[in-house]
Amino acid sequence: MRKADLVSTIADKTGVPKVDVLVALETFFTEVKESLTKGENVYVRGFGSFVIKKRARKIGRHIKKNVAIEIPEHFIPAFKPAKIFVEQVKEKVINLPEDLSEKEQ
Repeated sequence: MRKADLVSTIADKTGVPKVDVLVALETFFTEVKESLTKGENVYVRGFGSFVIKKRARKIGRHIKKNVAIEIPEHFIPAFKPAKIFVEQVKEKVINLPEDLSEKEQ
């Protein structure tokens, strides 16, 4: 499902115009991004948490030059689904389409 599909689905289910749904969705995304850049996690009860994870410093390899490089410690955004969300997905998803299950492997 893409963003346009999500906007259409929400608009159909709520009766709110698509433009308003799009504005609300874009505002949500913007607020999550701004909160994470400030170092604040975002918790949505029953859905999950948008959190900042710290990646430790490590040694990597530049493949083309075959040289070891240092990757400094850095922070990345991550999503951790709520326990109830994970349980619902486990219960509801019975048969994954083959194209999805192949991507996992």
